[in-house]
Amino acid sequence: MYSRYRFCVAKLSILLLALLFFAVSCKTRTTSLHTSSEATAKMSIDTLQLSTSADTLSFKNQPILSPEVEGTLPLIDTLLQSKERDTLVIEDSIALSDSSQSMEVDSTALELAKVSNAEESIEIVTTPTDSIAVEADSLPSSSEEPIVLEDVVNFSAQDSIVLLGQNKVYFFGPSKVSYQTMNLESNFMYINTDSSQVYAQYILDDEGHPMAYPTFSEGDQKFESKTMLYNFRTQKGYITGALTQQGEGYLTSEESMRMSDNTMFVKGGRYTTCDNHDNPHFYIRLTRAKVVPEKNIVTGPAYMVMAGVPLYLIGLPFGFFPFNEKRTSGIILPSYGDELERGFYFRGGGFYYAINDYVDLKLVGDIYTRGSWGVSATSNYVRRYKYSGNVNVSFVSTVRGDKQIPGDYSNSKDFSINWSHTQDRKVDPLRTFSASVNFSTSSYNHNSINTMYNPDVRAQNTKGSSISYSRRFNNIPLNITAAMNIDQRSSDSTLSVSLPNLSLSLSTIYPFKRTKRVGKERWYEKISLSYSGSFRNSIVTKEDKILKSNLLKDWNNGMQHRIPISASFDLLDYIKITPSFNYNARWYTKKIGRKWSDEAQRVIDADTTFGFYHLHDYSAALSASTTLYGFFKPWRIFGDKVQMIRHRVSPSVSLSYTPDFGDPSLGYYETLRYKDKNGVEREEIYSPFSRNMFGVPGRDKAGFINFSFANNLEMKLRNDRDTVGEGFKKISLIDQFDWNIGYNMMADSFKWTNINATLALRLSEKFVLRLNGTFDTYLYDYTIDDSGRVIPKRIDKLRIFNGKGFGRLIGTGTGFSYTFNNETGKKITAFFNKLLSKSSEEKSSTSDTSSKDDANNTSTSQDSSLPSVGRDKGNLARRGGNKPFGDQEWDDDGYVVWNFPWSFSFNYSMSLGYDHSNFDIHKKEYRYKLTHNLSFRGDIKPTKNWSFLFDANYNFDLKKVTNMTISIRRDLHCWELTANVIPIGHYKSYSVTIGVKSSLLKDLKYQQSNLYTGGSTNTWY
Repeated sequence: MYSRYRFCVAKLSILLLALLFFAVSCKTRTTSLHTSSEATAKMSIDTLQLSTSADTLSFKNQPILSPEVEGTLPLIDTLLQSKERDTLVIEDSIALSDSSQSMEVDSTALELAKVSNAEESIEIVTTPTDSIAVEADSLPSSSEEPIVLEDVVNFSAQDSIVLLGQNKVYFFGPSKVSYQTMNLESNFMYINTDSSQVYAQYILDDEGHPMAYPTFSEGDQKFESKTMLYNFRTQKGYITGALTQQGEGYLTSEESMRMSDNTMFVKGGRYTTCDNHDNPHFYIRLTRAKVVPEKNIVTGPAYMVMAGVPLYLIGLPFGFFPFNEKRTSGIILPSYGDELERGFYFRGGGFYYAINDYVDLKLVGDIYTRGSWGVSATSNYVRRYKYSGNVNVSFVSTVRGDKQIPGDYSNSKDFSINWSHTQDRKVDPLRTFSASVNFSTSSYNHNSINTMYNPDVRAQNTKGSSISYSRRFNNIPLNITAAMNIDQRSSDSTLSVSLPNLSLSLSTIYPFKRTKRVGKERWYEKISLSYSGSFRNSIVTKEDKILKSNLLKDWNNGMQHRIPISASFDLLDYIKITPSFNYNARWYTKKIGRKWSDEAQRVIDADTTFGFYHLHDYSAALSASTTLYGFFKPWRIFGDKVQMIRHRVSPSVSLSYTPDFGDPSLGYYETLRYKDKNGVEREEIYSPFSRNMFGVPGRDKAGFINFSFANNLEMKLRNDRDTVGEGFKKISLIDQFDWNIGYNMMADSFKWTNINATLALRLSEKFVLRLNGTFDTYLYDYTIDDSGRVIPKRIDKLRIFNGKGFGRLIGTGTGFSYTFNNETGKKITAFFNKLLSKSSEEKSSTSDTSSKDDANNTSTSQDSSLPSVGRDKGNLARRGGNKPFGDQEWDDDGYVVWNFPWSFSFNYSMSLGYDHSNFDIHKKEYRYKLTHNLSFRGDIKPTKNWSFLFDANYNFDLKKVTNMTISIRRDLHCWELTANVIPIGHYKSYSVTIGVKSSLLKDLKYQQSNLYTGGSTNTWY
């Protein structure tokens, strides 16, 4: 008993001395490693039961971190490791058995085995001198001061092992190490506190495939890698197999060195916009590169690799890939190729200048070997919550033909100005400035590369430009607008310019209304007036004469004032009476006289007199209107579905009077007497102010009585399906049917005006058919001149009094458009399925009982274990088909629904009217001419990557398709193939382009096209 006590005391003394020695030795190695509270490193040493045959443990054959495994990094370590393994002597009071027993190794022993093997797999190597290499950090010797980091290193892990004697910590499972703004995540890592380094690498799954790649992030920079060695003190790292996204592209590298400023030096890199990282469809092989995150990549020699095939001929001595999200100034590389007509070219090259955050400027140019050239400047500007816009100015010099061939050579110079400006309404609700300018020479669209391949733009005949400024006031209802308008007609280079175009308007006011109303409103308080005035200076001329025009002689200018005065009263509570008076004044600065020219044998302009001329007219009117309702309840013999039919009619009658302003004393009209070429005395009354923009007052007095009727017809039906609401619904039979006619009491002839009518039918909730028509109330006759030509003329005979009806249609027209797509297709299918369902139900209800019994007996004999699909309770397996799988849609009959995006739209317009070149002398009527216009457009996407689009126009007069465009697109993952064909029409051409989808490498493409003239264009980028 005493001996056992002495033995225990001796063991306890030895253990205390060992712990004291261990504490002293650890004190000399101070680390700044701290563990997080949520995952503090903990190691428990369990008792190992060992047999005499297993006294020595060997972990040299573990395959976890073998040097032969691909991607294992030879670690550079400044601490020379002893090849002799430390021996741990374990004393136990229990004697070991001589018999051989199986060894039970717990999880801790297995992790220690991994660590042992990891240490053996680490080699001490010397990295050769390289442009991307950096000096290895020297670690202080035991005599030097210990390394002290600036901040705490935090870590968390699923499992961890701390080797206190070696100052190393190993992490297993999902682990994370953080230092300041740096984060490193991996499933295997270890930290060497002596060298302030952390090492991470991927692991292998059960089948030996790499998985769980380390992820490094610091600030906005983030990338994956196979292995990584990072130094906390220098903030530098050595990475293999790095994968990072830079802009729209991906950069992978065999070896890279990360510097403290986040710059990376790469060796053996690949840059691509393809997201298939392991086997990209294409990439640019980078021998060496420098990567500045979120800014650019600068490379040394590089070449293209497509489908794994290196294309050394498509190589570059250096490369520059910007991917800064901010605008950056730089050179725009041109595209090059050749054209049959203008020769080889460099096109679209220039410079982009990011002036500041609000304005930029792009200058590009084109040059051809046969003398053609062009330049353009584009600028975008924006101020948030204030305004935005863009400006483009282009100049093109096009040389065609050969100087040596007479009549073949031409040199045209064209320019174009486009400006768009939009002001935010919130910046100033009282002031508004806007601009929409699209001005160019008439031949610009035929010579510019940006428009010559677009048939829609080339066929454009008219253009319009406008610039306007408006000002409103808070205290008074006044609005001032200043504008400039330009209209162009490219077919004959006609130019119509209005500069300036000023307008002043005053909203309706009630000048006699009391500010403090007492009692009822008096009749004079209902009197209202408003004002509108406009000043215009305009000219209509040719493009080449606009700059040579004279402001006084060639430009027309004038001013107009309108003052309407009106009031509204109720008569007998049902009739609305509205008297009105209108005053109109015109100010002109010139008038043009006329005379007979013996030389020209016609009346011509004689002279132009300049001065200030005031013209005015006025008119008065009185109108009365009301609304009447009529109700009709159908007889019960038609059923009780229709509850009521309502007819609403709004008749209106007005009386207006306009005096005669053709009195010679007013000077608005003049009389010209002359002898024509046959010597016949003639007299012509004309106005010297008829050429001015606001017209002249009427020459004859007029007293009109106008009648108008507006009709609406609706039907009220009982809705059996509505069990919650009123149970009724309204259907519009005639949405609108309006017509009007006038009678001039002061006219000597043709007292009745034409009849104008409008008809609107609501065919569905979203579709309304609208027709507008004009009817002639008088008859026609004709005369034959000396040359035998038939000259129709209108005679003062009403049709209704000559058995020709109340009026004859002069012209009408309508148009509609509709789009079919997936949704409309489903609705149509559902509609027909509903009809078929009702039909089948009616047939089944009339079948006899015996057939039902046979059907029941047949159904019971079928295999009930098979799944039923469809309305008829049949199943795909019994019919030889496949069972539903995946996310496919199946119809009620068990068939796969081919659900792909598609649409087909058409636009149809029709007009019917008098053909003034075709007069029927027998019926004494104009013949009708029917004009159709049909255009249709469709697109279909049969698969995920294919899409087709077509656009065509049909000419009913020629009875053929006059224009068609077909576009085909194929998505090639990171590439895109497009083909455009115009097989019909004047501008026959084709264009095929294959290029990278990413906008960063948009110039990496090949294009081939031909012009409608038969020429060809090949473009290499």
